[in-house]
Amino acid sequence: MGSELKIPVSVIVTTLNEAANIRRCLEALCAFDDVIVVDSGSTDGTQALAEAAGAKVIPFAWGGRYPKKRQWCLDTLSLMHEWVFFVDADEVVTPALVEEIRQQFKTPPAEAGFFVRGRYVIGGRALRHGLHNNKLCLLDRRRMMFPVIDDLDLPGMGEIEGHYQPVLKPGYAQDPIGQIRAPLLHHSYEQGWEARHKRYAAWEIAMNRKQSWPADPVRWRQALKQIFRALPGRPVIAFLHCYILKLGFLEGKAGIWFAASRFRYYRMIRS
Repeated sequence: MGSELKIPVSVIVTTLNEAANIRRCLEALCAFDDVIVVDSGSTDGTQALAEAAGAKVIPFAWGGRYPKKRQWCLDTLSLMHEWVFFVDADEVVTPALVEEIRQQFKTPPAEAGFFVRGRYVIGGRALRHGLHNNKLCLLDRRRMMFPVIDDLDLPGMGEIEGHYQPVLKPGYAQDPIGQIRAPLLHHSYEQGWEARHKRYAAWEIAMNRKQSWPADPVRWRQALKQIFRALPGRPVIAFLHCYILKLGFLEGKAGIWFAASRFRYYRMIRS
């Protein structure tokens, strides 16, 4: 494919010891004009694999303060494009997602950013039912930023921004935020789920105690998050939401396993 047909978006993949995932992730990004891997000192060959796949590799060392890794990328990297797509190493863009983004960028978008819906993969199969995550990971870095929050002394996340969304910069508060419909596949259950989610849970427990959560840029999402954080019995509610309300039972064994993982995660937070 000629460079003139590439999508005018800079893709950033942040990594730390992602040798098991990085090749699959990068191979799916060949339609994008600019692909950069920002690596935090991997010792498992991630950097070499990324370079072999044609990505530019940039080293990152966190100084223990803000900006954290993703905002550092937005502030510091010399990118080909102002629009940035953050993709995790355990995620894979689908052909449908590539095509939808290509159509969005035939002309400069009026939106300041787009939510991208993730579909979890369990046992090699992308789940159609149950919980789908939805991340604001495609954004115009001139108009959006990751908020600075009070979590530098908290366990669990360290150098990378936690589970919250970027926000509109001052002066762009009225700019719209769009939704990409085609899925981004998320292979988060293949390895290390338990250890990774224990770290997330430790951070989330401390965030709840400090009341340090930033506001979601979409008001109705913010309202739902506030309600859910205040509810008793969240492990059971998370299970029923995933398995019943979101039709996870239609996925058979994978559906109940996935819903049970949501129960386990919120039980970690409760403890």
